[in-house]
Amino acid sequence: MNWELKLQLAAHPLAYPLVRGIGRIAPVVRVPRVGVVVSDAGIAKRVLNDPAHFTKTGPGSPADLWTPVVGPTVLLNMEGPAHAELRRKLSGLFTPRSVADLCARVADEPMKRLRDDLAAGPVDLVQVVRRLVGAVICELVGLEPGEAVAAHAAGTAITSMIRLGRPSLTPAQVRHGRQALGTLTRPAAQAYAQGDPATVPGRMRELGLTEEEALGAVAAFVLTGTETLVSYIPRLVELLHDTGWLDRLAQDRTRTDDVVAEALRVTVPSPVMLRSAAADAEVGGVRVRAGDRVVIATISAARALGSFDPDRPHPPDVRQLWFGAGPHFCLGMPLAYAEIRAVLDAVLDSAPLSVVDRRAARRVLIPCYERLVVRRG
Repeated sequence: MNWELKLQLAAHPLAYPLVRGIGRIAPVVRVPRVGVVVSDAGIAKRVLNDPAHFTKTGPGSPADLWTPVVGPTVLLNMEGPAHAELRRKLSGLFTPRSVADLCARVADEPMKRLRDDLAAGPVDLVQVVRRLVGAVICELVGLEPGEAVAAHAAGTAITSMIRLGRPSLTPAQVRHGRQALGTLTRPAAQAYAQGDPATVPGRMRELGLTEEEALGAVAAFVLTGTETLVSYIPRLVELLHDTGWLDRLAQDRTRTDDVVAEALRVTVPSPVMLRSAAADAEVGGVRVRAGDRVVIATISAARALGSFDPDRPHPPDVRQLWFGAGPHFCLGMPLAYAEIRAVLDAVLDSAPLSVVDRRAARRVLIPCYERLVVRRG
């Protein structure tokens, strides 16, 4: 059994075989208590590009999960003109210069330390990425860099409550989520009030965001940018190591973008996306009624192309599907790529590497390694 399958089964021993099995029945299948499951990339992109019929704000949508915890003005649970305007305001945070400046402030020192640590002995990449992602969160919300581990833990405390068969959170989970999020939004509110453009919340104020919009954006960054990267980056390194591509890239980095994209397709950091039918429609020949939950099985749609092969181009329907499509295409993609490249460059600088220990994390939302230890040689 390959390690990608081990990670999936460790995270979702029942849901993963169910979702993959549904995808083998038909491109679109209505499943009782789950929803209308879409497993085809082309159909998935048509759904994602049709917010008039398939929305993030109806029954069974992300809004059912997130609004009780984070409030109504978060990119994850908005549609229409208000969503478009908030994205417009936030776009200034993700220009090439803004992303480069943020990564220089946050990633340069820990990546130098990673190179030094790899030269000295074994390193657990999972811990390295957790600290980096936590440090980025600290930068986004105005926490001190020393709070990186706690910041990542707060984000994980929220995302860990989500399950495919659970359309909403219980009152106790909502209270727990609000408490965890409060450890991040309180310093963000202080930074916003101070208005220093050197901080991200201060920059949001300068860009014209209200305090509610700024804190909602912080919540969205935490929820979408924690577990996805902690899952993906160690899995990227593992895939490259196991397929021989780590040594190939160390010798010639011109293929790095292709390899990163192909590893995203195989690992699918967003394995499922949810929408709610806003009106009666048809999806891949299946009638959908207003209020139905639509489950886009990104894991099946992306994996249908086959096993890891950076030499195979991605057809348009598959290309960047893991970042979404249409009006909700991932706004933070440039920052995610910058973090990925920062770690990968440090790893490649230290190649050749060998994996000396790995362990799959169990019962987590996004499949990941609990431990991935590498060393030079």
